Amino acid sequence: MRETNLEPFENDTKPGRAWLREVLKPARRGFREAIVVSLFINLLALAVPIFILQVYDRVVFHHGISTLQALLIGVILALVFDFLLRQARSRLLQRVALQIDVFLGKALFSRIASLPLKNLESRPSGFWHTLFKDGELIRNTFSGATAVLLTDLPFAILFIGLIAIIAPPIVWVLLIAIPIFIIVAIISGILIDRATQKERKSGISRDAFLAEMLQGRTTIRSLGIDKALKIEWEKKHASSIEQATARGRKMDGLSNFGTLLSMLTTVSLVTVGALAIIDLELTIGALIASTMLGNRIIGPFNQLVSFWRSYSGVIQAMKRLDSVFALPKDLETSSVQLPKSKGSISMQGVSFSYSPESTNVIDGISLQIKAPCILGVVGQNGSGKTTLLKLMQGLYKTQHGRILLDGADINQFGRRDLIRSIGYVPQECFLFSGSIRENITLSNTNATDTEILRAAEIAGVHEYIIDLPDGYDTQIGEGGSRLSGGQRQRIAIARALLTDPPILLLDEVTANLDNQAQTALRLTLMELAKNRTIIIVTHNPILLTACTNLIVLERGKVSVGGAAKDVLAHLSKPENSSKNPDRNPKKEDKRDIKV
Repeated sequence: MRETNLEPFENDTKPGRAWLREVLKPARRGFREAIVVSLFINLLALAVPIFILQVYDRVVFHHGISTLQALLIGVILALVFDFLLRQARSRLLQRVALQIDVFLGKALFSRIASLPLKNLESRPSGFWHTLFKDGELIRNTFSGATAVLLTDLPFAILFIGLIAIIAPPIVWVLLIAIPIFIIVAIISGILIDRATQKERKSGISRDAFLAEMLQGRTTIRSLGIDKALKIEWEKKHASSIEQATARGRKMDGLSNFGTLLSMLTTVSLVTVGALAIIDLELTIGALIASTMLGNRIIGPFNQLVSFWRSYSGVIQAMKRLDSVFALPKDLETSSVQLPKSKGSISMQGVSFSYSPESTNVIDGISLQIKAPCILGVVGQNGSGKTTLLKLMQGLYKTQHGRILLDGADINQFGRRDLIRSIGYVPQECFLFSGSIRENITLSNTNATDTEILRAAEIAGVHEYIIDLPDGYDTQIGEGGSRLSGGQRQRIAIARALLTDPPILLLDEVTANLDNQAQTALRLTLMELAKNRTIIIVTHNPILLTACTNLIVLERGKVSVGGAAKDVLAHLSKPENSSKNPDRNPKKEDKRDIKV
């Protein structure tokens, strides 16, 4: 089981935050309104301290009952307005959260959906799941308690100024305490950041392992390996718990230390204030009011200690999202709509590798394929057959050389244009939960019933579908689990044929078909090849007899190519058997092969 890599992508250019500005743009008005409301909330927060100050200094000593009544009415009105404003701010922040959720979710899904296949395959699925959790974390940061904290912190200066006016002898206590809180918050940030990263990696590794177990549940049950996997699961689960516990201990310790600092600050305020009262430099009302204001100041700074955990997580989340949004996208649509392909495809010195450090999977291949024909591609495992098809469909970008579609470089075509011209059925065809009709029409949701039936009939699956009680509305289950392998394969072929592409790429499509189905598919392909280019990766003797041309791949190169009967005759010789992996590569035919 491989570990899930959560490190951001490395890019040549420094990732920017343009995506974040676009996501927050619709919520700017809500932010501005929330800040204005916070201003009035913090101003109203002065009502209770001022009320207490006036009661002790004016009402109690002067028996001012009428003054008390006026003050009481005033403070009650202030508290009512404070409640209403807090409710309004909560609704504003909920609206901001909704806007961020909608726009960030759309932007992230669109970005992932438009990334090149090579980027998607370079990270396990757990990484991409994490990105949406990162989006939720950013949403909560900009619209939750953290946002309220950030709007309240600037008003600490206002409260300190007021304390300096009504209680000058004790203001220096706060001026000393606040820097201490800031230092503790920074130290907390560093410690919590490290602990959170370890906990997150451990948790994601555990979740990825669980997802892989569920995906391979049939294999696990059939081989009876659940006990062996249970040991590995318990290790990962225990590691996750251990990291969470370690982070919790640090978090609790720092939080308790922040509470201790808060209490010490209050004690210091009261002690210094009492001495000032004895020296007749301060009144009792001013001390009580200043203590309340001091707690109001200390509260947000104490929350900074806990805030750094969220801040650390947000920074890591933004780095991951930065790297993803900085990745180049596949071209979706061409700037000029070109006519549908005639089925001619050629490769000029094409080379490809999955990473700069690895050897070429495809090494300098040159091919010229003219329609109509059936080109068979054979070779040992790892010779580059599947990669060759993915290059032809533009799923991978070549490192060297060019691939031309009717003489035009395929890099200028958008994904939708290539899909319209080149149908592709992968070796492991995947169906989505839903109906048969929905799976066939994925590439063209506006397809007519006639087009759907035509594609199903050509793929040889129509007779099976209409025999079902619900026909094309039959639900196939998760990943097509309610269908056999051959049925899934044929539905995938129908899906590829729906757009009537002039070029059809098939990768080991007979893996789940019986002899009768293979023979039927052979006849279907021969019929389709009358006006199409079909390129099929196969070792199936039945399909090989339908091929007009064959190429043999060996170590990413075309070792033999030409008419099918000639290549098959060549391969049938003992000295040229494909079972000989030590064949001298210097004997490879490196000339351009025309088929």
